[in-house]
Amino acid sequence: MATSLRRQGDEPAWRWLTSAPAFALMLALGVLPLLNLLAMSFANVAWSNGAATWSFVGLANFRAVAVDPLFRAGIVNTTIFAILAVAGQMALGFVLALLSSRVRHGRIVYRTVFILPILLPGIVIGAIWKLIYNYDFGLITQLLAAFGLEPIDWLGQPTMALVSVILVDIWHWTPFCFLLLLAGIESLPQDVYEAAEVDGVSWWQELVHITLPMMWPTIAVTAAFRLVLAFKVFDEVYLLTGGGPGTATEVVSFTIYQRFFTEDRVGLGSAMSVAVILVVGALLALALAARRRAAPA
Repeated sequence: MATSLRRQGDEPAWRWLTSAPAFALMLALGVLPLLNLLAMSFANVAWSNGAATWSFVGLANFRAVAVDPLFRAGIVNTTIFAILAVAGQMALGFVLALLSSRVRHGRIVYRTVFILPILLPGIVIGAIWKLIYNYDFGLITQLLAAFGLEPIDWLGQPTMALVSVILVDIWHWTPFCFLLLLAGIESLPQDVYEAAEVDGVSWWQELVHITLPMMWPTIAVTAAFRLVLAFKVFDEVYLLTGGGPGTATEVVSFTIYQRFFTEDRVGLGSAMSVAVILVVGALLALALAARRRAAPA
């Protein structure tokens, strides 16, 4: 059948036929679970004798989300976390990419060292940094003691806990930004820089008037990807603070985890998940719109 379609020159039908398995897989693994999640957000789900019992409750779960104090705290903390962490990762990643692109000797060694944090599993990162932050014998405590300073309870103080998690996330995900930005820098046309060198342009003018404008699409896409991923942060909070102390590091992913698996409130957890999907989708749409408006004509 496929051969006859190709012989008849029916290219649209051939494209649909060859794309059908990919569409079916996407439907099975992506769309159907999302539809199931949306359906659960309008219901209460209870288990009895190994079977799920659904009861339709309309918008009750979404009204509960709107007044849930942990969810509101999670939204605030997640927003602060995403903005500060991504800003730090983008700034460090861009500086490292800029410097690495100018290295002529040993560049493989430098780049390998820079990307090491992203290769570590989340559980290993949590264990390493929990030991580093430890109040009694952590590396930071020992360094402070060497200078005669008092130790700091990084993960136990409400004012320091979220900052500590943000620093770990910056350390962990800066390599992601570094790799994408480095690829963007190395793809820039070199004749522009050669002309600027002939004209005697300083390195600052080159950065502001040449590199940054041409890198803006790459910067916007990288920041959008990282904002979406940062808004879904879970493992670092779970491993380092468990959302505490109090609600100092409560993030929406951890709140949803508690509703689903600790409290067994599947309907409420589903409604929270739908709300987060809408928020992340809106952020992504705004980022892409800003990229289109700022892109050179």
